[in-house]
Amino acid sequence: MTIKSYLVNGNSKRRVLELSKMLPLIIDVENRRVVIFGGGAVGERKAELFKDADTYVASRDFTPGIQKLAEDGFIKLVKSDLNDIDIESIIKDAFLVIPATDDLALNSRILKMAGEHNILVNQVNAVGDVLIPSVIKKGDIIIGISTQGKSPAVSKFIRKRFEQIVTQKYADMVRLQDEIRELLKERVPSQKLREKVLWEILNDGVIWEALETSYDKAYALSIAHMNSYSGQ
Repeated sequence: MTIKSYLVNGNSKRRVLELSKMLPLIIDVENRRVVIFGGGAVGERKAELFKDADTYVASRDFTPGIQKLAEDGFIKLVKSDLNDIDIESIIKDAFLVIPATDDLALNSRILKMAGEHNILVNQVNAVGDVLIPSVIKKGDIIIGISTQGKSPAVSKFIRKRFEQIVTQKYADMVRLQDEIRELLKERVPSQKLREKVLWEILNDGVIWEALETSYDKAYALSIAHMNSYSGQ
């Protein structure tokens, strides 16, 4: 697949990027408008993923899960026959548009209009501007897994394997490293030495073992380790 352009409505150009050029990013979606077209199972999965954004779901009918997200205040519903809806007005100022209906012609029309307004699109059955990975969240750890749209099943398989490995103690280690790092800035002048201390804590099996049962114990061990370098 090469980098190329195609015409939208005879005028606007929209890039289709070579898959190898795609870059994984972690983006703060709070207050960013996301518009999902389709109130079925696929729309529900997308709405759940973007419930921290300013998300709208447009459809004539909605799954119970989507209705629950709306009742809980996570998303907003636009109840309408999508063949009669004013797509342009709904996607205005959107950060991301997701055509997730079972009508391929309608999805193409939404894609085309989003392209005319330079709005990012996540396509459900094709590679669009944005690929949404299979996500693991554990505390401050976020891991995204993508097969670039070629096999969602493999993405899910890998995610389930990773979830067995990246347990709560890894999130606790992130917290521990952050807290010790702040203390090191106050007590150890050398950046190189601070990095050395943090790395040694990260590779200390006793501290990892302590995290299994007690964060406080792991913290105390880390403090003792850090104090051995204080003043250097």
